[in-house]
Amino acid sequence: MIATNDKSSALQRGRTVAANLNPELENVLRERYDQHLPDFAETLIEYAYGRHYAREGLDLKTRQLATVAALTALGGQTGPQLKINIAHALAAGATEKEVLEVIYQMAVYGGMPAAINGINAALAVFEEHGPVDVSSA
Repeated sequence: MIATNDKSSALQRGRTVAANLNPELENVLRERYDQHLPDFAETLIEYAYGRHYAREGLDLKTRQLATVAALTALGGQTGPQLKINIAHALAAGATEKEVLEVIYQMAVYGGMPAAINGINAALAVFEEHGPVDVSSA
């Protein structure tokens, strides 16, 4: 967690958080979107990661699990973002069991189809990333 009252800018805070979760994230976003929407990558890193994920009050793991829950409840159209944020939750120290339990809890709020889509996304991420070492997270 990065103190939001420090002198660093939201963009720098966002870059620090994003680098901890996914070092290539800003470059991937830049390559994918900036030719169509200039500065999109920087804006997303500054706003989402620098102004939200870097806030005090919740640790990064909890914020990522909340994101996984929200994306699951929103349904299948969020599949690509859900997979990215499941990977980020794991990078922030969440266990596979915690990810699956958060997704399953969303069956109450988003419905069983949304939970099934979320579970399938999680299983795909787990398979792609292999075992996660959370001892250093």
